[in-house]
Amino acid sequence: MITDRRLEITDRRLRISNYLLSAICHLLSVLVFGLWSSVFGLFLAGCVSSEYNVGTHRQDTMFFSTEKEVGLGQNIARQIAKDFKLSNNPHDIARINKIGKMIAAVSDRKEVSYYFYVIVEDDQRKTDEKNAFSIPGGYVYIYKSLFDMLDDNELAYVLAHEIAHVVSRHGVKRLQAAMGYNLLMVASIGARADPEFVNGLSFALAQIIAGYSREDEFNADELAAKYMKMIHYEPKSGIDVLEKLYEENKKEIRPMSYFRTHPYTAERIRHIKEMLHLPLDVNDYINS
Repeated sequence: MITDRRLEITDRRLRISNYLLSAICHLLSVLVFGLWSSVFGLFLAGCVSSEYNVGTHRQDTMFFSTEKEVGLGQNIARQIAKDFKLSNNPHDIARINKIGKMIAAVSDRKEVSYYFYVIVEDDQRKTDEKNAFSIPGGYVYIYKSLFDMLDDNELAYVLAHEIAHVVSRHGVKRLQAAMGYNLLMVASIGARADPEFVNGLSFALAQIIAGYSREDEFNADELAAKYMKMIHYEPKSGIDVLEKLYEENKKEIRPMSYFRTHPYTAERIRHIKEMLHLPLDVNDYINS
């Protein structure tokens, strides 16, 4: 009798388990179907395309055309110009444009124009940050504190690295993943008085400068070294920059320091050395 009762309970549990499993499978199928329906709908609407990425040499699925990317960049750049204090020093402007435009001229992505700015004071009224970033559409920024501590070879490497992020569309792909198609569209073409538009721009900028993946950083370093060679600058300056910034960062860790927004420093140094066929030392193995 007890055995029959146990068999009955076991059979009931199996039926419940099978029912739950069936329900979960059904739910997953609905979610997957919904996802693919949305993607397929975007394809039909012409909003999604498969494009060859000249920076990574891979096919990418993109929600954004180059035209929309440029529009997004223009909107974010306007917001930066409003919230940040940019240098109007003729020497700063001449120096960054001279080096930046040389690199842009040899970059793999010629369908966008590149613009270069020195940040004197950010939206938090900080004047001593040592950082650099780029936004979609070809806009490159470097903080004055970092700009002044670099020689021309080192500055060229930093600018080449940021141009490389634009070439490989790292920022756009990051925003696609974080914001989704609708919010990204709002940030690119929304009305400037719309609070949702302004919030979208702020979120987009925060996502871009929050830090790229290891793969993206390696790719940007590879392209930067390539561009440095093409303009006859010293590509191993990338190592000098990273080591110099590492020493600076040890003095005081800041929320927006270069190493928070450009991670994998030790691995990047080793990767650059391997690319340039430079000897590795013990620290390169310990820190990687």
